[in-house]
Amino acid sequence: MEYVLVVVGKTDDSQLALLMDRYRQRLQHYGRFSIDIIPGLKSRKNLREDLQKNEEGQRILKIIKSHDYVVLLDEKGKQYDSLGFADWVEKKQHIGIKRCVFVVGGPYGFSEEIYQRAQEKIALSKMTFSHQMVRLFFVEQLYRAHTIIHNEPYHHQ
Repeated sequence: MEYVLVVVGKTDDSQLALLMDRYRQRLQHYGRFSIDIIPGLKSRKNLREDLQKNEEGQRILKIIKSHDYVVLLDEKGKQYDSLGFADWVEKKQHIGIKRCVFVVGGPYGFSEEIYQRAQEKIALSKMTFSHQMVRLFFVEQLYRAHTIIHNEPYHHQ
């Protein structure tokens, strides 16, 4: 299965970017993984929240293909522990999903169109994290899921 992480805006912190790249490289061992960056809106301070979400949503929809399985990383989504998420990933592989697209929204979340397009929502935590940190946490958890699936010694019980 191919995995794509879609994010709004570049990763500002170079240390976070280095860590994300480390896990991105590790994930290549298990299949294709890429990060698609939607450029941030230049005049977002002057845009109402709903207009900003709609503009970001339109940009996200341009990346998503008609056959993609879309999962929003959203605070209202279902929560998993690491073993549960690994089980979720493995089930998606077995049902034949070719491309799974995970989306991190902008600062105000997702437009209604994006919510309508998504098949699922997953929450990484009940806590609120910066959009920059969510990227790293997600990439690490996807890597961890694959090591669990393959019985590799990364995850400890």
